[in-house]
Amino acid sequence: QVQLVESGGGLVQAGGSLRLSCVASGVTFSTYAMGWFRQVPGKERDFVATISRGGASTTYADSVKGRFTISRDNAKNTVYLQMNSLKPEDTALYYCAARFHNVNYDYRSFDYWGQGTQVTVSS
Repeated sequence: QVQLVESGGGLVQAGGSLRLSCVASGVTFSTYAMGWFRQVPGKERDFVATISRGGASTTYADSVKGRFTISRDNAKNTVYLQMNSLKPEDTALYYCAARFHNVNYDYRSFDYWGQGTQVTVSS
């Protein structure tokens, strides 16, 4: 069955960095666009970043542009989210997601989800 497993979350001070990883299994990884989303309790899941199947095209939410970088290694079935200059408002549960074929920014259009990894940024 399809599994997405995130790792790399944790507690970091404002201004610090974290690198999230998401390993996929049970899918032909290179046929899926990948995305990172985040959610805080009581709010809707927010788009953070997406990357196309081959990795040539990336898109970011305005709130993270210039600070976060999404990348993927299709040989390792892994997508990454490098997060720099973290702010307290980045605190959330971060999810990776897979969408067959094309990129989209609406979380409801994604096919598979990981269980999430918590990122907490202290001020």
